[in-house]
Amino acid sequence: MKISKKEFAALTLRDKIDVLYQLGTFVTNIRYYGYKVNLYLLSTFYVEVFYNHKKDLIEKIEFLPQNHSRHKFYSDQIKLPLDLVD
Repeated sequence: MKISKKEFAALTLRDKIDVLYQLGTFVTNIRYYGYKVNLYLLSTFYVEVFYNHKKDLIEKIEFLPQNHSRHKFYSDQIKLPLDLVD
């Protein structure tokens, strides 16, 4: 089963979590400021899950932006195909 970016963006946070755990593929994670950011591949796009360990909760889920400084953190671990990045 696949989901489009538009369909995913319209989901609630809870539903995004469910879809990621059912359909997404975990790629890697990084530490970014106060977050542990998990990167998932979902259908044909990357999604970041921002987990605040001090609050023990997922604060936000968003698409990986193409020209963000976080790319460097990921590229230290893996090579991301740019055609899958927003």
